[in-house]
Amino acid sequence: MHIKPSTSIRQDYNGFSKFCHEIDEPVVLTRNGEADLVVMSHEAFRRMEARIKLQTKLLVAEKQVAEGAELLDHDQVMANLRRKVNASKE
Repeated sequence: MHIKPSTSIRQDYNGFSKFCHEIDEPVVLTRNGEADLVVMSHEAFRRMEARIKLQTKLLVAEKQVAEGAELLDHDQVMANLRRKVNASKE
């Protein structure tokens, strides 16, 4: 985890932005020595959002399997995808 004082963003925004993009991780900003904010690049935020959405979908799927939901085989999945693609072209 990277920790920076809040003055680093106020004194050198461009440098701070470059740092966030280079490390590609959240940065904790402190205020009076205490953690105050977490900042990250927009790209890192979008990836984090995508991971959370995927994890949510996987948890739902795991629950469905545990509850005995009917599974589709490869051919069924591909047929469903082809129907959706063809429907979107119309």
